[in-house]
Amino acid sequence: MLDKLEKIFVPVAERLGKNKYLTAIRDGFLLTTPLLIVGSFFMLIANFPIPHWTEFWAQFFGENWTAFMSKPTNATFDIMAILAVLGIGYSFAGQLKIDKLAGAAVGVVAWFILMPFEVTDGDVTLSGIPLGWVGSKGIFVGIICAFLAVHIFAFVTKKGWVIKMPAGVPPTVTKSFAALVPSAIVMVVFFLINILFSLTSYGNAFDFVFLILQKPLMSLGNTLGAVLVAMGFQHLFWFFGINGGSIVGSIMQPILTPLSMENLAALGAGAALPNLVNQQFYDLFTTFGGCGSTLSMLIAMLIVCKSDRVKKLSKISFVPALFGINEPIVFGLPIVLNPLILVPFLLTPLVNILVSYFSMLSGLVPYCSGVNLPWTTPPIISGFLVTGWRGGLLQLILVCVGVMIYIPFVKMIDKQYLNEEKAAVEEEDDDISLDDLSFDDM
Repeated sequence: MLDKLEKIFVPVAERLGKNKYLTAIRDGFLLTTPLLIVGSFFMLIANFPIPHWTEFWAQFFGENWTAFMSKPTNATFDIMAILAVLGIGYSFAGQLKIDKLAGAAVGVVAWFILMPFEVTDGDVTLSGIPLGWVGSKGIFVGIICAFLAVHIFAFVTKKGWVIKMPAGVPPTVTKSFAALVPSAIVMVVFFLINILFSLTSYGNAFDFVFLILQKPLMSLGNTLGAVLVAMGFQHLFWFFGINGGSIVGSIMQPILTPLSMENLAALGAGAALPNLVNQQFYDLFTTFGGCGSTLSMLIAMLIVCKSDRVKKLSKISFVPALFGINEPIVFGLPIVLNPLILVPFLLTPLVNILVSYFSMLSGLVPYCSGVNLPWTTPPIISGFLVTGWRGGLLQLILVCVGVMIYIPFVKMIDKQYLNEEKAAVEEEDDDISLDDLSFDDM
């Protein structure tokens, strides 16, 4: 059975892991991650999950102190799509072996050509860049524009339709003129696309993509089934030694991130949070200590295991697992291709999802606020910061439930290693050592 699964999933995972489109999306969002985390801290300070927090600080800094704290948040979240398009264009251009900066630039320009430069305030329409489209709402159009623009740029460049400068001209000038014709063709193509969309009932490409593609995908991603399927595939890939988070995350992040942004906007406005499932739910309430929720497994090992190998490995791996780093246990136990640990490795994250989902759906635990935290934030702390004390308590309960799931399987592994260690000691005792020989006996 394991061999059949390996033959199916490993080739698929390898192809997905090497897919240049998924890699570009992953790298593009990595550009936004540190800025969004910093911006989230300012939002967290303004909306810290402690009763009367805002009123307390208002005594010292005035009633509008939260508006000042939101400025860094707005400067990152409101333009996150620009950063994502830059990052995706840059990464994708590198994979197509063309100038990376040029790829990033044409991706952004193509995206802005399709953008409607109109801002509506009631019945008044003004010229300007709408913050909604340069924020999370514009992500999907940005992804499409980055890929298409860089593809066109690479095609024209590789055809040799470029202006070539004579020898001796500085390299930067040569690159600039070499990009002239490909950039012009990209802009003309997107200009024509913009005209075509203006003739439709949608009026522009942004409204078309948002209504036809992005909104349905966000609705699908905001479901229990979608998260269960994504998490299941992510852990199957990990079981075969392939980074499932990188593969599945590059697909889910463009769907889950806008859901988080909607929650964050509602948090800032003091409104009810609209989305139960979002990036923080997926990251912070499904696994603890890395893939497989291996923090629970390590605690189970520390409680019940007696073999030297498991005890030493669990002690070494425990502290890194608190911060979401579990490679020592994944490859050291190992978890990879170990049928004894497959069931709890797959089951524990799915149980975490189900318990978390229904706890939030019933109102026992608030929805995740959308505040971005570093992925190394330990459980309980992360739950408290995004949902309040009830989220931290839920994480603690889930870690304990995971310990109970892992214990029977950990015992089987420990028994196997104990037998191996006993056999090794017996074999060592049977070996003849020169140190045991004595000439006095001769």
